[in-house]
Amino acid sequence: MANPTIAIVGRPNVGKSTIFNRIAGERISIVEDTPGVTRDRIYAKGEWLGREFSIIDTGGIDLGDEPFMEQIKHQAEIAIEEADVIIFVGSGREGITDADELVARILYRSNKPVILAVNKVDNPEMRNDIYEFYSLGLGDPYPISGSHGLGIGDLLDEAIKHFSTEAEDEDEDTIKFSLIGRPNVGKSSLINAILGEDRVIVSEIEGTTRDAVDTRFTDEAGQKFLMIDTAGMRKRGKVYENTEKYSVMRAMRAIDRSDVVLMVLNADEGIREQDKRVAGYAHEAGRGVIIVVNKWDLVEKETNTLRDFELEVREEFRYLDYAPIIFVSAVTKQRLNKLPEMIKEVSVNQNLRISSAILNDVIMDAVAINPTPTDKGKRLKIFYATQVAVKPPTFVIFVNEEELMHFSYERFLENQIRKAFTFEGTPIRVIPRRRK
Repeated sequence: MANPTIAIVGRPNVGKSTIFNRIAGERISIVEDTPGVTRDRIYAKGEWLGREFSIIDTGGIDLGDEPFMEQIKHQAEIAIEEADVIIFVGSGREGITDADELVARILYRSNKPVILAVNKVDNPEMRNDIYEFYSLGLGDPYPISGSHGLGIGDLLDEAIKHFSTEAEDEDEDTIKFSLIGRPNVGKSSLINAILGEDRVIVSEIEGTTRDAVDTRFTDEAGQKFLMIDTAGMRKRGKVYENTEKYSVMRAMRAIDRSDVVLMVLNADEGIREQDKRVAGYAHEAGRGVIIVVNKWDLVEKETNTLRDFELEVREEFRYLDYAPIIFVSAVTKQRLNKLPEMIKEVSVNQNLRISSAILNDVIMDAVAINPTPTDKGKRLKIFYATQVAVKPPTFVIFVNEEELMHFSYERFLENQIRKAFTFEGTPIRVIPRRRK
């Protein structure tokens, strides 16, 4: 089941990004220590009282040359389109402006839960300045201070009241997978080719698909699949086609719903930065990943063309060294019959459990091959390891001091685990923890 989504809306300079960062905490920081993995500022994860959710900062959506009021209007429309709950932010210092009233009118017609937050109320004396916001007709205003963290808890208490408690009606045996990638890499054509019928409109115009389409099918072996098309952009208009961050955000939401992600590349155009951004999110989210190189029929072949392209993919997506690569063509159906089986294999690997006894044999053998490192005369001691989760497989290794587990040694242990067991297509997590 996908996490509920909160969108933060409001005119510029009311503190939307400050509130966004405050709710997201450290999760919003850009990750640069792994090549190619970035986290876009517009989209983040949050948690409150045990409820996880996604956050959209509409102020981060670049609308190009749109006029000031049109930008605000479009950002509000995107929030209405994508959010389950909307936080509308005003400023207690400036009071109500024409832009606030414009956004309020749009949100009032949205039929989505709207929570009115009055930011920059930094001391109790300023609370008297919030009462004019009742005139917007959006209910009780919540006085907050994003910079000081005041009132954020009350705001989130109200937000989670509106989260749906209904579980997604989904068979546990169903494998959910999505196709992600830039516009015009051929996602819709691949969907049609996989299904063997025209279930999605296909066009050469970027951004053609407007509706997110979930398609269920069963293969010859009886395995049930739910295929999520991430091309969906439900509103017409240039604001949606021209907003790269928006398409990335849509892909991220689909990844959250998926067990396995098919990262679709256009063989005719090569690899772009946006490909790496979205694939990095799938990796960080712990989803199974298959790299699908589409339009392979358009590439002029020489002796080592396939090998050279695969080397380029491995170089650009170093953090996805576990992901299998398949070269396909939606037009000629080349190798497409292999995709369902690959998806099943990756799903099995995502759910693989290793007994503690066998796991510890592998870890002890690894230590014998490459002894644990020392730091300032103190050696890392590994006591035992155990698997604590699946999807992705997660292993806790109990040690004497967590700080002694250097990243390179952690990576070595991960590689030894991969050599011993079949984890193709899935990331695995190795977590050092001090033994109490």
